[in-house]
Parts: sequence; C-alpha cells; structure tokens
Amino acid sequence: MLYLLETRELSKVYTETGGELEILKNVNFWLTEGSIAVLTGASGSGKSTFLNVVGALDKPTSGSVFFYGNEMSKFSRRVINRFHRKNLGFMFQFHHLLSEFTALENVLMPARIDKRNVKESREMALELLDAVGLSERTEHLPRELSGGERQRVALARALMNKPSLIIADEPSGNLDEKNAEILKSLILELNKKYNQTFLIATHDMDLVEIATHRWTVAHGTLSIR
Repeated sequence: MLYLLETRELSKVYTETGGELEILKNVNFWLTEGSIAVLTGASGSGKSTFLNVVGALDKPTSGSVFFYGNEMSKFSRRVINRFHRKNLGFMFQFHHLLSEFTALENVLMPARIDKRNVKESREMALELLDAVGLSERTEHLPRELSGGERQRVALARALMNKPSLIIADEPSGNLDEKNAEILKSLILELNKKYNQTFLIATHDMDLVEIATHRWTVAHGTLSIR
C-alpha cells in the first residue's frame, strides 16, 4: 500500500556534552491520505521531534521517511524547500502570525512565497477565512483578534497552498475550552469537506476523539491504538 507518509526504523539522536540522547528509537509509522492521525504522550516523549523530522524541518539520525513512496533523505535542499511549499502546512501551539500584516495578508503569505497568481490567491484566502468563520475579520491585525481567532487564521494560512498534509503541534494548547472546541470542529469539517489529512500532536483529549488513528508516543517509540 502506498502511504501518504511512512517511516521505517526512524531514529533521532542528539549529541550532548558527555554523551548522546536518543529521542526516537526505530520508529515505524504510517499515515493514509484523508485521515486524522493523533499523537499522544507525555511531555518530552518525542512527539515534537517526530513531527519535525517527518516534516523535513530536521534530519533523522538513521532510518527513512517516505512521502508518497519518495524517500525524503534523497531530496536536495532546493527540493525540500519546494516540497514544504507544495505539500505541507504547519500549525503550532503559538500562531506565529506576522504582527504588521492583516489576517488576509497572513493567510496569503504562503502563496506569495510560492509566487502564485495574485488574484486567484486572494480569492482562495478569502474563501479560507470564510471557512474558518473570519470573513468579517480579514482586515484586522493579529493584535485586534482573540487568541482563538488568531489560531483560526493560522489554520487558514496552513491550508493556503492546498497541502497534502497539515502537521499540527499542540494546536489547541493555548486556547480556552470554547475555542478549542471550535478548532476541533473546524479540523473535522475540513477533513470531511476537502479530504484534508492531519497529523496532530496533542494533550487535548477532545482532539483525540476525532482521530482516525491514535498513536501513543512513549520512550521514543510509537504504537498504534
């Protein structure tokens, strides 16, 4: 079976003064297109490290990462950069919006970096902001938005280039209960409407409820439940 994302015997070791710290240990993982995979586990278990490696933000020490069957370690830096733009959207616990740009301009940023058609990109960005319930907040700066609204802008931005996969690291970590519920509903709706694939690391058990597959991370290894 051809998986959207797959790892084989993936390991990550950091060298520190006086020794080595093994974060990931021979991890075998798979992710099917159109699914919502959720990683759970204690802080420090290796969730964020795993996301960074499979998202090509960091390199594995050993083992392989495959994206639609293509081994990513064989990609050049130029190909990796293009791969990021075309295939991946990222969300983090902190929204990382650009403070001097409006909600619309923040959402448009991936398209501008990719040098896409301005008119078509603007139409897409407006559609995405409407999809996340922010059609009336397009010209607001981040400081004029609530925490939940900022995270929804970040979600729209992650979707801007129609990525194959959205990688989210604790996306509801800074949200109150109401906004966390809104975010969960949006992820589920986008998954159903666009067949959007998500890989989410979280402590939020409400997000676990919508998972197609739940993986537990413990002591550097992953197991499916």
